[in-house]
Amino acid sequence: MNASQVLPDPRTAPRDFLRYLYGVAVERALPLASMGPHLPEPPKGRTLVLGAGKAGGSMAQALEALWPADAPLSGLVVTRYDHIPPRPEGLAKRIEIVEAAHPVPDAAGLKAAERILALTQGLTADDLVLCLISGGGSALLTLPAEGLTLADKQRINKQLLESGAHIGEMNCVRKHLSRIKGGRLAAACGPAKVVTLTISDVPGDDPAVIASGPTVPDASTCADALAILDRYGIEVPAPVRAGLENGALETPKPEDPVFKGHEVHLIATPQQSLEAAAAAARASGIEAHVLSDEMEGESREVGKVHGALARAVALRGAPFAKPCVILSGGETTVTIRPRQPGQAKGRGGRAGEFCLGLAGALAGQAKVWALAADTDGIDGVEDNAGAFVTPDTLARAEAAGRKLADHLDRNDAYGYFDAIGDLCVTGPTHTNVNDFRALLVL
Repeated sequence: MNASQVLPDPRTAPRDFLRYLYGVAVERALPLASMGPHLPEPPKGRTLVLGAGKAGGSMAQALEALWPADAPLSGLVVTRYDHIPPRPEGLAKRIEIVEAAHPVPDAAGLKAAERILALTQGLTADDLVLCLISGGGSALLTLPAEGLTLADKQRINKQLLESGAHIGEMNCVRKHLSRIKGGRLAAACGPAKVVTLTISDVPGDDPAVIASGPTVPDASTCADALAILDRYGIEVPAPVRAGLENGALETPKPEDPVFKGHEVHLIATPQQSLEAAAAAARASGIEAHVLSDEMEGESREVGKVHGALARAVALRGAPFAKPCVILSGGETTVTIRPRQPGQAKGRGGRAGEFCLGLAGALAGQAKVWALAADTDGIDGVEDNAGAFVTPDTLARAEAAGRKLADHLDRNDAYGYFDAIGDLCVTGPTHTNVNDFRALLVL
């Protein structure tokens, strides 16, 4: 990552400087640096490792490196395709890592979830279950409730993603339509002790929301899930709807004794990564301001608000003095617009759509540069992490025949920024603390 390089001068290399800050944020969220203090002592019995998420591969390798070499360790973790990091030389393989699809689940994820649930059979009170949970686990740990097929889950998941529903709403539905999420995995591990190590990718860092909380109690209800499905017009099979209506698909609640003695540890959070980036900016002589790690809303609208703030700083030196870096995180949403007849399908994710809104609001404002990127290295389902916005973004795009309004109309941030060479491509980072946004005002 860029964080291992010399700190670029923000005044002469603003893009490199923003990319460096992104690298610092990602490096802070890598599990090897933060997992150790949260590990329990090896148990009297065996230690079983179960996990799911985009950071699953790196979390498993970190655990293999940190767990005592003479203490038994085995298990299964599922991560996204192409998200297993290269194995460090000499590191013994003790945990199986498999890959599956994200954000729409596939048969490989279903098989992995079935295997993970099967591994909980026969556990005793002398055993320890270490659960490695990170963002993306909802799609990767797919085990449909009775009455649902994988095809049903894929359709519902896709409709939720395109509806504009926020992450809490999506995960409420996912929990109630699953046999493994919403605390059910922890319930299956009894009577063994469960220690969950998690990397947060959600506003508020609620473990019950991260990856739909497979190992923690769920305070939401079947009625909540049904209301969300109705709100967004998403159909479910009649038996499943009946199960939501009569409470048959209810999840384990906070008062359930099955969770007694269990532990949950947040080993990396969005705020920690933003603070690391802020410290790096200050080390270069640029003041940094962290707005929030919990920003939600339509990506393009959040981009417009950031643009208005940056323009105020650039033109009036308020509310922050120049030069400065403005940082924010969270999880915005993209509502897919209906395509007009003959209109090309758009490509892109939250970070790119934020940049479209930001570029329009900045309107070519001098001395403002920005980077928005997902900390997992993948914006939506594309090969870029996000995109850059520069003072001449609109002018270069216009020269390339790209109209901002057209790309917004069809949610095509990828095509817009690709045409002017402003995609930020990092490849998988092997962690995930969600959106990273940095605006540099000189």
